[in-house]
Amino acid sequence: MLDVCLLGTGGMMPLPYRWLTSLYTRYNGKVILIDCGEGTQIAMKEQGISAKPIDVICFTHYHADHISGLPGLLLTMGNADRTEPVTMIGPKGLEKVVNALRTIAPELPFEIKFIELENKEETIEVNGLVLKAFRVNHNVVCYGYTMEISRAGKFSVEKAEEHGIPKMLWSRLQKGETITEDGKTFTPDMVLGPERKGIKLTYCTDTRPTESIKTNAADSDLFICEGMYGEKDKLEKARQYKHMTFYEAAELAKEAKVKEMWLTHYSPSLNHPGEFMKDTKKIFPNTVAGKDGMTVTLGFEEE
Repeated sequence: MLDVCLLGTGGMMPLPYRWLTSLYTRYNGKVILIDCGEGTQIAMKEQGISAKPIDVICFTHYHADHISGLPGLLLTMGNADRTEPVTMIGPKGLEKVVNALRTIAPELPFEIKFIELENKEETIEVNGLVLKAFRVNHNVVCYGYTMEISRAGKFSVEKAEEHGIPKMLWSRLQKGETITEDGKTFTPDMVLGPERKGIKLTYCTDTRPTESIKTNAADSDLFICEGMYGEKDKLEKARQYKHMTFYEAAELAKEAKVKEMWLTHYSPSLNHPGEFMKDTKKIFPNTVAGKDGMTVTLGFEEE
């Protein structure tokens, strides 16, 4: 299962009632954070979330509202006696940007490892899941991310017996191990059925609608997407500054055939996102106006 918490839903600047956009996810006790704007630590405190277990921090891009909270977060992690390395992932130039911010957080008791994204799409295996970064269309280099947790096929007694596999080896094969015994090699596919549907989460913000978003978000269980503006007369402004309206995000969700979409990264001038849900839901009914602290646990489909 994948635990998801939308820590903040604001764009550009934090507000008294809305923190900047940041996403917290946890799988098998390992934590991946996407973006870390000003106030992210407070948003975490409000949700009772500790900074110490964060293993991976991904950045969509390097505008201040997505990274300026990092120095304080790192210091808090250090003060919590964290010693394990932290991996950071983001567009090219990540190490330079982070080291500049660390001028005010120079001494840390843990190592920082950097993975800099240079291609239009890159796939990285972290914390037992597959993380895919894909380029979107903002006025600086910016990436969206998907997280996928695969699910092996069902164990088949019939297949195991058909291949004459000793029962003592079944559980190891079911766990994905390849075994050689008495000169014979047994592989997991000899006891497992077809791979089953896993879990998929997609997150993107600060972008115009792109084919890369539609392709990578396809069939997501949850699609968290920028909705900078709900007002229909803000379309030209969205185009000018390379952001998205609620209705453009809804079209993407519809075309990508996602299960549910949460809107996020609202303009500071957008006081009540819910006011625009009626027209947005006409395009994609399973749209939710994201709120700070919104949580969900994504699990495998029941059979």
